[in-house]
Amino acid sequence: MPTALASLSRPARLALLSIALGLGLGGGLVALPALAANEAPVDIPFETFTLPNGLRVVVHTDRKAPIVAVNIWYHVGSKDEPAGRSGFAHLFEHLMFQRSEHHDGEFFDPFRAVGATDQNGTTNTDRTNYFQNVPTTALDMALWMESDRMGHLLGAIDQAALDEQRGVVQNEKRQGENQPYGQVWEKLTRALYPAEHPYGHSVIGSMNDLNAASLDDVKQWFHAWYGPNNAVLVLAGDIDAATAKDKVAKYFGHIPAGPTMAQPETDVGKRAATTREVMQDKVPQPRIYRVWNVPPAGSVELDRLQVLGYVLGGAKSSRLDTRLLHGEKLVDNISAMAGASQLGSNFYIVATVKDGVDPARVEAIIDEEIARLVAEGPTADELERARTMIRAGFIRGIERIGGFGGKADVLAECTVYEGDPGCFRDQLANVEAASARDLMAVGARWLAEGSHTIVVEPGERTALAEEPAGTPAPFDLPDPDPKYATTPSAVDRSLGVPKTTRFPELKFPSLQRANLKNGTRVILAERHEIPVVQVSYEFNGGYGSDPDGKDGVADFAMELLDEGAAGIGSLVFASRAEALGASLGAGASQDGGNAYLSALKENLDPSLALFADMVRRPNFDPAEIERVRATWIAGIRQQKAQPAGMAMRVLPALLYGQTHPYGAPGSGTEASIAALGRDDLLAFHRQWVRPEHATLIVVGDTTLAEIVPALERHFGDWAGEGVAPEAVDLPQVALPEAPRVFLIDQPGAVQANIFAAQVVPSTKDPGAVRLEMANGVIGGDFTARLNMNLREDKHWSYGARSSLGGALGQRRWMVSAPVQIDKTGESLAEIQRELAQFASGQRPPSEAEVERVRAIQTLSLPGAYETAWSVMNTIGGIVRFDRPDDYVFRRKAEVESITPAQVAEAARTFRPEALTWVVVGDLEQTEAPVRALGLGEVQVIDADGEPARPE
Repeated sequence: MPTALASLSRPARLALLSIALGLGLGGGLVALPALAANEAPVDIPFETFTLPNGLRVVVHTDRKAPIVAVNIWYHVGSKDEPAGRSGFAHLFEHLMFQRSEHHDGEFFDPFRAVGATDQNGTTNTDRTNYFQNVPTTALDMALWMESDRMGHLLGAIDQAALDEQRGVVQNEKRQGENQPYGQVWEKLTRALYPAEHPYGHSVIGSMNDLNAASLDDVKQWFHAWYGPNNAVLVLAGDIDAATAKDKVAKYFGHIPAGPTMAQPETDVGKRAATTREVMQDKVPQPRIYRVWNVPPAGSVELDRLQVLGYVLGGAKSSRLDTRLLHGEKLVDNISAMAGASQLGSNFYIVATVKDGVDPARVEAIIDEEIARLVAEGPTADELERARTMIRAGFIRGIERIGGFGGKADVLAECTVYEGDPGCFRDQLANVEAASARDLMAVGARWLAEGSHTIVVEPGERTALAEEPAGTPAPFDLPDPDPKYATTPSAVDRSLGVPKTTRFPELKFPSLQRANLKNGTRVILAERHEIPVVQVSYEFNGGYGSDPDGKDGVADFAMELLDEGAAGIGSLVFASRAEALGASLGAGASQDGGNAYLSALKENLDPSLALFADMVRRPNFDPAEIERVRATWIAGIRQQKAQPAGMAMRVLPALLYGQTHPYGAPGSGTEASIAALGRDDLLAFHRQWVRPEHATLIVVGDTTLAEIVPALERHFGDWAGEGVAPEAVDLPQVALPEAPRVFLIDQPGAVQANIFAAQVVPSTKDPGAVRLEMANGVIGGDFTARLNMNLREDKHWSYGARSSLGGALGQRRWMVSAPVQIDKTGESLAEIQRELAQFASGQRPPSEAEVERVRAIQTLSLPGAYETAWSVMNTIGGIVRFDRPDDYVFRRKAEVESITPAQVAEAARTFRPEALTWVVVGDLEQTEAPVRALGLGEVQVIDADGEPARPE
């Protein structure tokens, strides 16, 4: 299902992706850009064919893992919706995840049974896509399912299914608008385009249009847009073109083409006038959104605007960051980027203004920096850094065959918008060829007049005026195009979904080990698919090591490591990393910290040199400390403005007690961060960031013979100061004797966010895997009990989940469910009932449920380790929890042997009679129904966990 961002018109989710991965622009085959002598060539080879019914198919072979990405794009989005039918494309995306004529059940069910990964679907202004990675042996099942919903869906759509998914979509809409700044995107859409423009309404649609949708309307919509001649299917991974031709023809060839629907003409909607508005919201600080309408996907100008965006505000050393964040310190964050769409694109600048700063001052500086860049152009160094970062992002992205931004996504997007799967090559060439003069010209043309600015100021939220239901325009459906033909069906669909009886073997790279002279252990997992090397230096001393009164010091100190090192200032340090195409950073978790590097193989040694300076010799410059401190405190206030952020900040103390090492939020409090001095940061670094007992994890395109000497050069003479500290004592915490309910007021909220939590045994507990299986049954997956109840059955929520944290001490188990606010009491009662029946054995796990979770946790493993990053994270768990090198194989064997009775026994760990509940919502609407349930003592607290009123 779509995320809040995915249902927008290519918004800020693209900012960190390469131009090719995020945008899929360009057109026509061209040579790849010239490379420097040490640069590795990058490409996505492909083959194409088209079925007689018009289905276009693109095939890319990648044998690194026994999985295939199945990615299908329908060329229909919100731009194609007639008046009075806004939201239809997105609503239909949801309906396509329901049953089809030959599969009576959730679309997800067969995929969960074979361990599919990266499965989702999204809608935007221009297209609807569905994707999943499946084991190679399950490809027939995946193609059967996708072809059944393409060719055999309408007979399974009834009024009940429509009503159910309409309710889910409406809760998705409420969930997005309920967030701080959550009304902005709807307002921007209305301001940037006239109502009659295809982009003149939001992707998710209006409540009134959704309510007015009839079953006949929905079926007409399907007839119009979901034929094979309006789709592109990409198969990427462990497959070849010959196999793809046979299988695709077998499953899709019989589906008749639909009508040939006209695509709207390109209409950038360039605005002649610059406009602005100010709105109030319950936010902790002002935020500026400035947006221009700019050229469409496939234009050279848009590629150049993407490069300009990097120079202006797309990198840590960009001009806007340099002046507004580092120099005048007027903002806590700022970014600039181009996001592409088919008819016309958008260029965004978003700035979160420091509390107390006049937004007009920030707006004036943005104007000045744009004018200066357009008048003078970027420097040669700025231009080269932007090119390097774009190329590095592309290389990292194409490690993945599927999912958001993977190779299948790139090929599908290029095919749909440009008719050429290889259009990304044009993009890379355009980026490489862009000159300073080109950027000056494109900036002058498109970033002058015509922007719209929204300034969000702290204040009372006013509900968005809901658009009245439009008068439905009639569907004008042409007849199916006679040029398309079908082939006889080769599948007897009455036999049901093809059974997958064989599965690929789990493969995990062998772990090679060495030791540095400084006492650090080295673990290497070789991965040579892309020319990238990932490094993570794992240390002890996470949140749990924070001294009394210094909450947040671990995370704050680690965050500061890359803010300048070895006497090099923060901006120079960032620019050097960007010039190398390297990504560096550091952070902390409950039980440890890590510093990480992602380096292009061609620049590995200079990247390691920069990484070593960051780890060993951070500046902790007083000016940078104060800058980051101010932004950090602003971030805490942002957390306290978000429903989930409020809950996550108060739960540690409620579950563990304020004096427990896990009893404070990892980011600290406003007071604790304000009180930290440079000496505190130096002390943390001296105590915990040290080579003894540390581990360097390396995953990627290198060998032990190559990497160990390089690591010795940069780290071998590093030694810790003084005696290493002892491990943190983690006392056991008793469960409360009765349930407790804490209410946090969020005035005006249209949803209530329900959380229920308790502590459970450590990740290292012998029963940890059985407990994870029990969590999978109750709430760990889309098809688990809680989500099927609150979303699919009641449609009171966009999604309900349960999750287990990871910790050396007792870990947190938590249920979370955002629900429509008028169903707060009923939803809480349903969660309590589900948990009580499960934990007590009144409704024990069935064999089918256990088998489903077993499949999810084992059959998905061949695809779970597709990327170096996923391998590194798993090795990090091996290090942190002292697991054997073959842990992934041992865990798989244990999961395969677990019985329903063992899962039922593990479920008794969940104690509904000892839960801590936190409900965030409008108190006027939540308090009475929650108190009426009589679950336990009810207290009203604030976002700091303090009593908000006497009880």
